[in-house]
Order: sequence, then C-alpha cells, then structure tokens
Amino acid sequence: MIPFVDLAAAREEIGSELDAAVARTVASGRYLLGPELERFESEFAAYCGTDHCIGVGSGLSAIELTLRAAGIGPGDEVVVPAYTFIATWLAVSRTGAQPVPADVCESTYNIDPEAVRAAITPRTAAILPVHLRGEPAEMEAIDALAGDHGLLVVEDAAQAHGAVYQDRRIGSLGAAGAFSFYPSKNLGALGDGGAITTDDRELAEKARLLRNYGMKTKYDVVAEGTNSRLAEVQAAALRVKLPRLDAWNERRAALAARYQAALAGANLSMPLVDPDASPVWHLFVVNLAERDACVRALAEQGVETGVHYPVPPHLSEVYAGGGWGPGSFPVAERLAATTLSLPMYPQLDPSHCDLIADRILKASG
Repeated sequence: MIPFVDLAAAREEIGSELDAAVARTVASGRYLLGPELERFESEFAAYCGTDHCIGVGSGLSAIELTLRAAGIGPGDEVVVPAYTFIATWLAVSRTGAQPVPADVCESTYNIDPEAVRAAITPRTAAILPVHLRGEPAEMEAIDALAGDHGLLVVEDAAQAHGAVYQDRRIGSLGAAGAFSFYPSKNLGALGDGGAITTDDRELAEKARLLRNYGMKTKYDVVAEGTNSRLAEVQAAALRVKLPRLDAWNERRAALAARYQAALAGANLSMPLVDPDASPVWHLFVVNLAERDACVRALAEQGVETGVHYPVPPHLSEVYAGGGWGPGSFPVAERLAATTLSLPMYPQLDPSHCDLIADRILKASG
C-alpha cells in the first residue's frame, strides 16, 4: 500500500525531538500563550520575512481574524477563488462580508487576475488569493490591482509554507498571510493550528486581541473577540519542524520532478509553474478526463490518491443562495471534475513515483 500522506514516516525522522519538545512543554505547566508560542511566532516571522506572527487556532481563523482586524465585515465584499477549499470562503462569511468568486487560471489553478478585475465592485474591500498546491498566485498583478482600487490583500497560504515569489516568501506579499498548520501541511502541527504574518503593527495587535476574547488584559475586554489560540504544545512541535521545512520542501520538489518526467507523454495534463514562482508542492496534481475510473484502478493496485475539490464552493449547499449555478465558473468546474492528487510527502520513496506513474499510464490508456 502506498498512502496518500504518511504522517508516521515524518515522526520516524524526528520522533525523539518531538517527544522532548512535548515533554518540556508539559513539564513547564504553561499550556497557552506562553514562551513556546512567543518563540515560534518570532522564528516563523523571521522565516517568512515579516515583522509579526500571531499564532491562532486554525487556518480558517487566521483568515477570519485578519479580515476582522482590518475592519472588514457586513456590507463588504471579498474576492476569492472559485476553486479552493471551502474554508477560504467560510472565513469571509464568518466576518459578515460576502465572498465574491473569480475564476482561476487553466494553467496554474490559481485565481485569474483578469477575473479578479472583473469581480471588483464599489463594495469590494479585499482580495484573498490562495497559493494552491503550494504554487504562489500571480501576486504582482494582484497587488497592482489592489493598489489601483485601494484594497487589502490577504494571502491564503495554507498550502504554501516556504514558497517563494519573486525572491520573497509567501506570507510577506500582501497586507498579511494566513497559514494553516493542519498535520498534513508542509509545516504541520500535532493537531489544528494556524498563524497570521504581517508587517502591519496595528493589524497584528488587533489580531492578538481578537484571538483571546478581545481582552487587552484579563477581564479588560475591548473588542468582540473569540477563542482561537495556538497551544504551547503545538508551537513546540512546530519549532522542531521549522528548521527542516526547506529540506523537506526540496524533497517534495525532487518528487514532483520525478513524477513530471515519468508522466511525460501520458494522456493527462499537469499545471504549469509560473516562472516567477518557486512552489513547495504541497500537492502534486494531474488532470484526467476519466479521473474517477483512474482513482478506482489505482486503489485496486494499492495506491491511495486524493481528489481536491470535487464540489467547488459556489456549487455547495451552504452557498446555494449566492445565485451561482453550473457553468458560472467553467475553469473551476472543469478542475473539480478532473483533478487527481497523487501521493506527496517528503518521506515518499522516489521509486514509488515511477511505480505510480506506470499504473496511471496503464489505467488511463
């Protein structure tokens, strides 16, 4: 069996250090808003090239709290990709603002700047590009649009820890970056977690308030906040993993190159890499007309795969009242019907890429 993701394999590499970090944290008696979090926030901000990092409870919370800290709420619109995990949209909705979808590029699957331009209205307050699969969106064009219209740019960087665009780390290219540390991410915790990165001191201070009930000091509540804190034990685990992130991303890149070579000439397509971008290959995705049949054939041969995202947000039940139907965003809908994610994690045996490619070639004819 070749798993889609093998988290136990990562633990085998660093298990003793993780155990020591967890034990240290438990013995300290500090479990929330303590020294492990402070150190991780400082280290991750430095890694991303930003002045501030605010640890929060999830990637969804990172987006929501960033938008709320920037004053975005009811009456505002936020432009989002039509092809993404639904958490991107839900975070906008939780502020009271309206997610406004823009279609994505056929070549990269990331939000199309021209579609963003068409989606901007007088109510637009922000653009929320997603760096899908670990490949940076076209931030130069997006930032230019935002500058022209006076809009906030918040990067959904949930899949892009360590990715680079024009020599800058993802998370430093907009007003803020929002990260998830879900266990299977390139930088994953031992449970849920997230972070906000920013150079904006005022936004950072507001986000810190909002993550902890809106309290300036205990019982001095100055904002309508929530409970969304990155736990000390998660911060400690992330501190063990962060120094290895670049090396693990390099392994992912080598695996992606192996897949690309082995699948050359196959009856499928793969997303292109923007020449301005250095992706980190959170996912390796191919497009197949007979995707579902290929999933079944690979499963029969012991290869686990993933399908991202078979129901685009605009066609989900929760957004059924938005007025979007089939055909509203054709590129997003084509990707939803054809994309297949192959096993991808740093500890994957490179020879398995060849084996999986061979089985895809046979399954796809």
